[in-house]
Amino acid sequence: MTEPAAATTPSQGSIFHGTDESQLRSALDEAFSYRGDVTITTKAGRRVDGYLFDRRLGSSLADSSVRILTATSEIRVTIAYSEIDSLEFSGRDTAQGKSWETWVRRYAQKKLAGQAASIEPDSGE
Repeated sequence: MTEPAAATTPSQGSIFHGTDESQLRSALDEAFSYRGDVTITTKAGRRVDGYLFDRRLGSSLADSSVRILTATSEIRVTIAYSEIDSLEFSGRDTAQGKSWETWVRRYAQKKLAGQAASIEPDSGE
């Protein structure tokens, strides 16, 4: 797996390749927490792009699966962990930089600079 920009969260463009079970499970745990699209390539060569919204953890890779809401339709695709060849964090993480701490810091910076600071949420960007 390529090193993400931050030690605790993957960044857009990070890719997992490999067959190590613990690394695959770790990469899929990170993907489950990621708020952007991922691209999974199966061992059969199928590419699935979308938002990983659910996972089922079993005792083996064959018993574990993820569910993805595809980027191009409302279809939900289920993929067994054992079928996954690679995982890419392909979409922008929409929650990146939007933690409570970041919001408070930006609010304080605006207030100290004499700018209008509101408790209303920003426009999303």
